[in-house]
Amino acid sequence: MNFRKTIRAACLLSPLIVMGCSREGEFDSTGGINVVRSACPAVAVPTYTGDITIFSPENSSDSRAIDVVANITNVKSTCADVGADVVANANFDVQARRTNATGARDITLPYFATVVQGGRIVVSKRIGSVTVRFADGQLRGSITGSASAAINRSAATLPPEIEERIRRKRKAGELDAALDPMADPEVKAAVARASFELLIGFQLTQAQLQYNATR
Repeated sequence: MNFRKTIRAACLLSPLIVMGCSREGEFDSTGGINVVRSACPAVAVPTYTGDITIFSPENSSDSRAIDVVANITNVKSTCADVGADVVANANFDVQARRTNATGARDITLPYFATVVQGGRIVVSKRIGSVTVRFADGQLRGSITGSASAAINRSAATLPPEIEERIRRKRKAGELDAALDPMADPEVKAAVARASFELLIGFQLTQAQLQYNATR
């Protein structure tokens, strides 16, 4: 699955050093690197998983056979400490449209909530579902879904020695004065290990995923 993000949200940002007016990743006036990161996972919808198209008959991919189209939108998250964990809770809306308004109808749509570490390691995955109800004569329907993730705070915290290497003040004339510590493979790997994401999307079949990727 492609985990390139289409929606990203961060919460409870904690500066590792005083930011002043500098931007993240820039050297500050004392010679340190400005870094803003959080133990909270970023929340995102992976590419191609934010919408789903249902055909009738199911094995068709003709636009004239489209039965229901739905998409995930309005993703919002909160984050808080719960014991030794950082817990993120996300809410999102599922908005659906059907092509035939005749009769009342319920459509159940599966979705996943996956925790990914370092952009590539799947830590956990949960499958849920939402049911959109259409009244007779109604073409559109919507419902709110939710997902959560619990991440051990120690796993999402940089080791002190790595944090020190990022924050260390550099003096003009030093060999590494103009070097970005994030370019150091060891530092970069440590930051990746401590970075988590909560990814939410529709649980698609291979055919549905291919349709989203190629339409």
